[in-house]
Amino acid sequence: MQRLTTVETVHEDGSWLFTAEDPYGDLEEVVLVPCEDGVEAWVNRCTHEAQRFDTGRGVPMRGDQLICPRHGSLFDACDGGCDNGDAAGTTLPDVEISETHGDVFLTDDDYAFAHEGGIDDDDGPSSTSHLQL
Repeated sequence: MQRLTTVETVHEDGSWLFTAEDPYGDLEEVVLVPCEDGVEAWVNRCTHEAQRFDTGRGVPMRGDQLICPRHGSLFDACDGGCDNGDAAGTTLPDVEISETHGDVFLTDDDYAFAHEGGIDDDDGPSSTSHLQL
């Protein structure tokens, strides 16, 4: 069980992004989003065209819904379901988490925590260097 962040942080910031390794060794981005008094965890991509919700600036939200930045489909933050737009009738893939005393923990046996932030945010060298020669 890996501690991720706090419920308060997710509610204050609007979302929280981390990267996890799936059972096949591939990296997957996961977002925590506020839901009623707690948080939920979803794979960070729309079910329609694999568009990332959080592209480095947080998850776009309208009330209690995640907004796909590409086509505007709205997903319920609490159950992951979509009933409009190109993704209508689909549900976001969930990632199991638990909350204890205000802390959020990754409890999904299919995922291993890699690092906070997106896949490309691992503190390694950037491919967009601003060095001038």
